[in-house]
Amino acid sequence: MGAGQARRAALAAQGLTGRPDRAPGTRDLQRLVDRLALLQIDSVNVVARAHRLPAFSRLGPYDDELLTRASSRRPRRLFEYWAHEASLVDVRLQPALRPRMAAAAEEAWGRVRRVEAEHPQLLDRVRAEVAERGPLTARQIQHEEERSREHWGWNWSSVKVCLEWLFWSGEITAARRNDQFERVYDLPSRVLPPTVLAAPTPTPEEAVRELVRRSAAALGVADERALADYFRLKRAVVRPAVADLVETGELVPVAVRGLERPHWLWHAARVPRRVEGRALLSPFDSMVFERGRLLDLFGFHYRIEIYVPEHLRRYGYYVYPFLLGEELVARVDLKADRAEGVLRVQSAWLEESAAGRRAEVVAELTAELRLLAGWLGLSGVGVRPRGDLAADLARAAG
Repeated sequence: MGAGQARRAALAAQGLTGRPDRAPGTRDLQRLVDRLALLQIDSVNVVARAHRLPAFSRLGPYDDELLTRASSRRPRRLFEYWAHEASLVDVRLQPALRPRMAAAAEEAWGRVRRVEAEHPQLLDRVRAEVAERGPLTARQIQHEEERSREHWGWNWSSVKVCLEWLFWSGEITAARRNDQFERVYDLPSRVLPPTVLAAPTPTPEEAVRELVRRSAAALGVADERALADYFRLKRAVVRPAVADLVETGELVPVAVRGLERPHWLWHAARVPRRVEGRALLSPFDSMVFERGRLLDLFGFHYRIEIYVPEHLRRYGYYVYPFLLGEELVARVDLKADRAEGVLRVQSAWLEESAAGRRAEVVAELTAELRLLAGWLGLSGVGVRPRGDLAADLARAAG
C-alpha cells in the first residue's frame, strides 16, 4: 500500500474528504458519530469547546443545537465517559466501557481511587444525594471544608472527588455540561437509553475487541500504537484483539510503503483515488490524536504547546493544522476575540512541503477562516504579524 493510499484511507475513514453541499442535519451528525465513535472534550475555550469543532471540520457550519440534543437530551446518541481522555462517546459503546468502569479501583487517578477508603461516609451521602436530587453539580451538594491548594487546577473538594469516583465507576453519569462547563451528574437509569441499559456486559476481552473494531473503522488504516491510543487501551490487550479481528477478516494486514511498523486496513475502508476539500483541525481532533501516525502518514510534526512557556513556543498556544486535499499544508494559532468580534490569527506558518502551493494555500485558508469566524458569530478575521505565512494571509483577509 502506497503512502498516498494510506493517507487517503485515513482521511476517508475520518470523514475528511469533503463536506455536504447543504445544511447539515441530524442524520449527518449521526453518521459522524457512527464514523468517529467519540469526540474528545477539553476545557480550553480559546476558539470553541473541543467537542464542537470536529463536526464543523467535517460538516461545515452546522447548528450547534444538533450536538447539544445528541449529548444531553433523549434520545441520547452520545454520553460522556473516559474514552480518549474525557469524551462524548457513541452511547452504543457504553456496554463495552463497563469493564473499564469495573476496573476503577485499579485505573482511576490516585486521589479518586482512594476516596472509597478515605471518605466512605461522604461517598455514601453523595451517592444518595444524586439518587434523590439529581441531576446535580458538585457545587449543589453542600459540604463544609477547606479545599487543598496544593495542585492548581485540581483543587477539587472532597464532594467533587466522590462524584468523580462514582462517575469513573459508572454508578453515576453526566446528564450534560452546564454553562460553566461543569458536569451535571445523574443516575445512568435516568440518562442512558433503556436499550443500552439492558444490553449485556461483555467480557473484558470482548469489550477490547469492540473498542479496537470501532478504532479501526475510525482510522481506516493504522498501526498498533494508533489502534490502542484511540480509546487509551494498553497495547498488551490490543494485540490479541487485533489477531482475532484479522482472523474474522475485519482487519487486513498491510505494509505501508516507507514505514517499518505493521499496519492493518479496516476491511470496509474506502481508499479514494483523490481527496478534495479542506479543514482546520482542532488540537483535540481524532485525526491528530496519535502524533507518530501523523508524522508517518503526513510528514507533519505536531505538538500541543498549551503547557509550554510562551517564550519557548515554536508555533503558538492553540495551533490548528490546515488540511488541503490530502496534505497538511499549514498551521495557524487561533483565538476567538469575542470582545472585538474577530477571529484572531496569532501566527500562521506554511509547511515546507507546500512551498509551491503558497497562493492556493493562502486563498483556501482565508476562505476557511472566514467560514469558521461566521460560524462562531464573529464579524471577521484579523492576522497578527507572526509566522512566514502571516503577511500573505493578512493581505488576503483584508
